[in-house]
Amino acid sequence: MKLQRTTLILILLALGLVGFVYFHEIKGAPQREEIKQKQQIFSFKEDDIQSLTVKTQNLTLNLERSDKSDEPKWLMKSPEVAPASNAIVGYLINLLVEGKSKRIISISANQLAEFGLDQPQATIDVKLKNQKTHQLILGKPDFNRRFLYAQADPPAKPGENTVVLLVSTDFENAVNRELSEWKQPIDDVKKPTPNTDKPTPANSK
Repeated sequence: MKLQRTTLILILLALGLVGFVYFHEIKGAPQREEIKQKQQIFSFKEDDIQSLTVKTQNLTLNLERSDKSDEPKWLMKSPEVAPASNAIVGYLINLLVEGKSKRIISISANQLAEFGLDQPQATIDVKLKNQKTHQLILGKPDFNRRFLYAQADPPAKPGENTVVLLVSTDFENAVNRELSEWKQPIDDVKKPTPNTDKPTPANSK
């Protein structure tokens, strides 16, 4: 009887150990891998950025930080010269500064087409005040359109293995805009108010 009880305890301990290994090492592994792979896209800050070039299939836009303290903070240099929308440019910059990659995939150069990176929907070039440059290439959405495939600072030499990121689809919304949306809205011109200081004609007698 004592032997059976000891055997039963050992069996229960073994089952408990197997359960622990399963849930901690096997079932929990993808979650730990996902957390480990989730990382910041770039390490620069908003104030580090001097200029941006946004190239989509319909538009190439050059934006430069204004050196004047008054608004607007950003100026459009091409395709037109005009004040840029601080809200629209700020939205894109926030994504570049705060954006994180959900997952990282290592691929060979001949697989770029599978992720829409051979003919990207947009390319964002960032020039910092210290003259360093960074680039983000946006490919096609993943199968359920929750994320975009992207490359950050791709290798300069063709044929090298590269890393593909999964980034927020907010990047797609940030860059695919009409030219008019990038411009600073023009306030309605106020009509001059009537001059009330003019002397009133004297009462006729």
